[in-house]
Amino acid sequence: MSELNLSEVRLSELQQRIINRYQKGFPLVEQPYVEIAEQLAVSEQQVIEAIEELHRYQALSRVGAVFDHKKAGASTLAAMAVPEQQLDKIAAIVNQFEQVNHNYEREHDYNLWFVVTASDLLALNRVLEQIELLTGLPILVLPMEASYHIDLGFTIDFASTNSTATVNKVGH
Repeated sequence: MSELNLSEVRLSELQQRIINRYQKGFPLVEQPYVEIAEQLAVSEQQVIEAIEELHRYQALSRVGAVFDHKKAGASTLAAMAVPEQQLDKIAAIVNQFEQVNHNYEREHDYNLWFVVTASDLLALNRVLEQIELLTGLPILVLPMEASYHIDLGFTIDFASTNSTATVNKVGH
């Protein structure tokens, strides 16, 4: 499992502001980084470089929209029972698919969980089959029966972040 100790990484004030301000309310405009730059009184290039560096630190997994999967096509929660020593390798294979999001580790026999969203059920099943083929592991498919909205934005108090703070990352 990739692990980043935040005490080893110094996030700039700009990076901290980007993290806290744009987990929600990302500008839905033609040039969002220009809009962010104007709102934060910096250049577009500074915003882009700050975000690229956050990716390199693995402090930011992705910048992208979250769609209502019922309107976007087909979606399912999926889980795999992965031998611990293969977890990084299998997670990397799963992450190759642009249809995969929310890939994360859980403490359970099924220890790698992810969501797959595709244009339709046929495309969804093709992705699941490809993942099984490439990993050699079966996937537990758990289609949604009811939807609930969980808001996962967090305000981070960077001033009180200490050396024990870590980020565990599996997915994108």
